[in-house]
Formats: sequence, structure tokens, C-alpha cells
Amino acid sequence: MDNNKKKALFSEFPPISTAQWEEVIAKDLKGADYERRLIKKTIDGITVKPYYRSENLDELDYLLQSKPGEFPFVRGVKNDNHWLIRQDIKVTNYTEANLKALEYIEKGAESIGFILKGNKTINVEELRSLLQGFPFDKIEINFSAGKLTKDLITNLAEYLKINKIAAEKIQGSISYDPLGCLTITGHFCDDDVCDGMPFSKEIYDLSAKLLPSVELFTVHANYFKNSGSSIVQELAFGLSMANDYLAYAKKLNISINDLAPKIRFNLAIGPDYFMEIAKIRAARYLWAKIVEAYDSSAIAKAKMKIHSVTAEYNQTIFDPYVNMLRSTTEAMSAVLGGTDSLAVLPFNIQFDEANPFSERIARNQQIVLKKETYLDKVSDPAAGSYFIENLTNSIIEETWKLFLQVEEKGGYFKAFEQGFIQKQVKETAEKRNSNLANRKDILLGTNQYANTKENSSEFVKTSPKKSGIGDGIKDQIAEPINQCREAEAFENLRFATEKAAKMPKVFLFTYGNLAMRKARAGFAFNFFACAGFQIIDHLGYPSVQEGIEEARKSGAEIIVICSSDDEYPAITKEIVDGLKGKIMVIAGYPKDAVEQLQSFGIKHFIHVKSNVLETLQSFQKEMGIA
Repeated sequence: MDNNKKKALFSEFPPISTAQWEEVIAKDLKGADYERRLIKKTIDGITVKPYYRSENLDELDYLLQSKPGEFPFVRGVKNDNHWLIRQDIKVTNYTEANLKALEYIEKGAESIGFILKGNKTINVEELRSLLQGFPFDKIEINFSAGKLTKDLITNLAEYLKINKIAAEKIQGSISYDPLGCLTITGHFCDDDVCDGMPFSKEIYDLSAKLLPSVELFTVHANYFKNSGSSIVQELAFGLSMANDYLAYAKKLNISINDLAPKIRFNLAIGPDYFMEIAKIRAARYLWAKIVEAYDSSAIAKAKMKIHSVTAEYNQTIFDPYVNMLRSTTEAMSAVLGGTDSLAVLPFNIQFDEANPFSERIARNQQIVLKKETYLDKVSDPAAGSYFIENLTNSIIEETWKLFLQVEEKGGYFKAFEQGFIQKQVKETAEKRNSNLANRKDILLGTNQYANTKENSSEFVKTSPKKSGIGDGIKDQIAEPINQCREAEAFENLRFATEKAAKMPKVFLFTYGNLAMRKARAGFAFNFFACAGFQIIDHLGYPSVQEGIEEARKSGAEIIVICSSDDEYPAITKEIVDGLKGKIMVIAGYPKDAVEQLQSFGIKHFIHVKSNVLETLQSFQKEMGIA
């Protein structure tokens, strides 16, 4: 559409300036602080405005000047939005893994990942059992082999040769990542790798010679996200790892044109919907610029290959079906950002082995996005969004700053050896934990709206999942990052409650003002439900004495008085005197009456500024549970 037609189309609508918008907003705020009410700061420190306009793109020409498939690839590396539906298989039995892979493919998977972690060998005969009938011409194949990487490359090439399958036509990856192993174990898992040598040239040469079309390196940036890092940290540290590989390749006179296409990035996609879309777009731009810096003639090889995995960090054991909702929106972010392949994690893997139902749901979440919503048809669907384009630019700028900090320390390995990487991730994870404990962030079913009828013994089949790879034999070079989930501390509350000799009971003493008692009872219910306590609720007692009698009959250890600030001073002493020996709690914080209530024997107040986790831990301790 040319400019004249645009003018004709919108001629009935007078242009509104930003100043006019701001004037209306100021009026609606009625004196409230603009920054506090409308400006959001992400955990990365990125400022997010309440609205964006076309003028906010004036300085972002580089985000809009290229088309999909063109350098610097912000808008994607292809002309559509096609991605591969991937499913991974832990290989414990080669024949069973083969049957499972063929079943996945039949039911819609387009990429298969075989995880060989823990296997002692992988010879040609075992590969024959694993790969029998595998459609190499149609399906991408990926391996994670750890210390078996060298054997895998050699024997896979031999298997292909025996079966007359052209190695040049195989598409997929090997997932070789010595620095990634160092990151989560504290040592290298490859015996051929040591200080100053981030990868084995022998393994690189074998891969280049025997499996030329298969990507050798996988940069596991997802390790950072699944340790609680921010988006900027995930990108900056992942790019720094990849940059160490490029820098070492340059020392070995390996062409960037040869090495760059052999690198794949694994990104974890979290719940911050728009930020995750922008993250993938920003990642492509930054990688393209890094490759260009090494060799400007290599920009055609600077297309970032991205495999996305839904995050583990925010998965929960309790209320586990919510994990399906989380992974669906995460999958959408990955797809709209332009990922090349995507694995949706089964909803139950934190407490059980994936089963046919959870595997089917994980696969079908993507099939629905592709076959029913057609998200693969439009290239870079986020393009032109004033909001997402500015988020993309902000992530680029902040990631580049942190990337340069790592480089100033000598690169990724040196920064990790000094503890810089670990410190950064740990601080962010602690900030996330604090936000969760104080309910600044909500994890549905965990720190808000917990299901009190759940008991983990009914569905938890295995110990909570622990992350990590490799079984290296070398001494630890540095402390690894701590892969974890943010729900763990709250889940431990529930586990402790379930193991208690007697189920703790909480009695909600509702009295007085109808609106206030209902609101505070609802708040208290959700508060104590997070620890899995049995909660006895009531619509409201007509007299204080009747409430006291019911509280005694209940056998509850904790009594929560739910009323209005005005009524608390008048009723609390009678309730405390009538229920001696109980843990007495006020729902709310009537600041004008706090001292008086404390003089009646009240020690506990629960309110919106309470640290939910610490408060519940203290109650468990007082009852002799924890």
C-alpha cells in the first residue's frame, strides 16, 4: 500500500501526538506516580513502557531493513516460519528406543533426539538396533552422547556406510558441548579437553570428515535459564560459550565458514511470553554480528540454528496439569520468535517417567499450533510490533553489555573459572525466589491457589528430577551452576506437611463485617494452602463465643481471625483467652491496632507484604513439623 492510499484510509482519523496521549494518561492517573504505576522493570533491568508508537522505531532501522532470510537475520533465517516438532528419547534399551522413535514419527514428530547419557558403549551393532528403519531422508536425527561422542561419530559414519546411506544428506546434531558440561558439573566431560582448549580438534576433524552435514556443537544456553538466570544472562553466556569455540577455532586456523554452521544453540523458553519472542529474534542478530566480526565474508554462514525447549525451571510437581498450560504458551513464544525446532517437555517429568499420555500431549501441543493455528505459514509474525521490536532492541543492548563483560574477563572459560558466571546466575535465581516467596511473582498451584486435596504420594512415582550431564573423572575446575526449579522450596513445605505425624489444621475464625471477613478468609485460605495444611472455613459465626466453641471442636492448631480492622480490637482478646494454647493469627495488618493486639497475645499477622514461604516455614517449625 502506497503512502497516498494510507493517507486516504486514515484521513477520517486525526493524528494524535504522544504529548496528547501523555496528557490523557496524566489526567487518568489523578496524581499517581507515572513511573511506579505504568513503567515495568524486568528482572534484567529492562524498562518496559506502557505503550509504544511508530516513532519508537525511528532509531531501530536495522530491525526493519532486512527481510526474512537476510542478514542480520532478526526476521529469521528462512522465508516461512516452519519449525520441526522434536521429541527426545532417553536410551536405556536400543530396540525399545527405536520402536518409540518410529512411533513418535508416525504420530507427527519431525525430529528425534536420542539421549545416550550413561551408556558405556555405542558400537555399530547397537546403532543398528537403535536406527533400524529410521527415515533419514525425512526426519532430523540428534544425539546427546557425552563422553561417547567420539565413538558415536565414528560408528555412526560406519553404520551409514554399511547401509549405503549418504552421510552428506543426514540432517541433525551431535550435541557436543564441553563448556556446557563444565557449566553444570564443574569439570570437562571430554578427557581430551583441558584449560585453554575448549573442544577437541580430533572430534571436530572426525565430524567434519565423516558427518559433514551434521551440526557438531550444541551450545546449551538453556542450562542458565533452568538455573534461574534472566533472559539476558541466558543469551550473553550462551553466546560467550560459542565465542570461545570460534576463538579457539581461529587459533587452529579452522575457517569460520566451516565452524559457524556446525554450531546449534539450545534455548529454554520461559513464561515471559513477549520477552521470549524478542529473545529469539535478538539472539539471531547478535550471533550474526559476532560471526561477521570474525570474518565479514562469512555472513552467509551466520544464520543461527536454534533449538528451543520449554523451560523446566517453572515446572511444578503439585497441580502438575498446569505444566501443560505453561508449556503451551512457551511453545507459542518459541514459534512466533522463529525457532528452527522445538521440544515441549512432558508435563510429568519432574515426578515420573514420561508416559504415552504425557508424550502424546507434548507432541500434540505443537501439532495444534502448526496444523490448526497455522503458525508456520507467516514468516516473522512479530515483525512491526512496536512493543516487540523495542523489546528485541533492549535485549540486544543489554545482552551485548554483559557479553562484553565476559570477554573482558578473558572469555567464557576464564569468567566461569573466576566464578563470575555462577555469581550472576545465583543472584538472579535468588531474586526470583524472593519474588516467589513474597508473591510478587505467581506460580499457579504453588504459591497461590494451591490444591489442598492433592497428596504427592498419589502421583509422585520418582524422586524430584535432578539435572546434570556427564560423569567426568577430572577434579572440579570451578563450582557448577545450580540447576533447580523455583517451586522446590514451596514443594518442600508440602512434603514436610504430608510426612507429619498429624495433619496440621487451620481454623478460619470468620466474624463481623461480611465483605472483610470473606476477603480475609479467602486470603488466609490461599496462604496456608501453600503448605498443604487442612483448612477449616466457615461463612461467618453469629457470635464470638460460638466461633470459639467451633474452633475448640475442630482440634486446629492454628486459629486465623478474619474480620475488619475496626473490629479486631473489640473481639481479639476474648478469642485469645478462649483458645489458649493455640497459635493465634490475624489476617491483615491493622497498623493502628497492632500494639494493642500484640498485648492480647497475638504474635502473627499475615498480609499482602508477608513473605509467604518464610512465614509458613516458621509455622511448621512452631508445630514441630520442619
